[in-house]
Amino acid sequence: MKTPLQLPETYREAFRLDLQSDKKLALLVNGLALAIAVPVMILGFFLQPIDRFWDKGILGMLGFLLGMVVYTALHELVHGIFMRWFSGVRPRYGVTALYAYAGSDAYFDRTHYIIIALAPVVIWGVVLGVLCLGTEGYWFWLCYLLEMLNFSGAAGDLYVTWRLSRGSPDLLVQDTGVAMTVYEPR
Repeated sequence: MKTPLQLPETYREAFRLDLQSDKKLALLVNGLALAIAVPVMILGFFLQPIDRFWDKGILGMLGFLLGMVVYTALHELVHGIFMRWFSGVRPRYGVTALYAYAGSDAYFDRTHYIIIALAPVVIWGVVLGVLCLGTEGYWFWLCYLLEMLNFSGAAGDLYVTWRLSRGSPDLLVQDTGVAMTVYEPR
């Protein structure tokens, strides 16, 4: 199915997801992020001693903070690359008080949108996993903490995937970046 740039007349709004205005949904997604982060962090303690993370001192912490910013930008860039690939429309990028985002005015079918949603967690999961396997000490923990951010930060993407996978294959999704509207045939 070609990604439409206008909503077909035969479609109507099914539901809307907006983490900025729906506080209950924001709490659910952030709770899911925490539920993912805690066991991943505990697993890390069995892989390498955490005290090695502090080997680099304040420079190490600054490196981690820089890594978080770079990772977040790369995560959204991957969403945007897939949005552009499926629609031909240049995505928008931005940051709100709570989230960074990639958005588009195109309407994506369910399958394409699930790929868009999961692409960053899969791609960066593999890259960071390989880096974790090839490092130790501070560098292991830097990569591992970014991997934890990768998995837990994808909580919203995982939630959306779950919601969409329960719906009709004919769904269309428009993700403006700060809110997502899902449409179904009438």
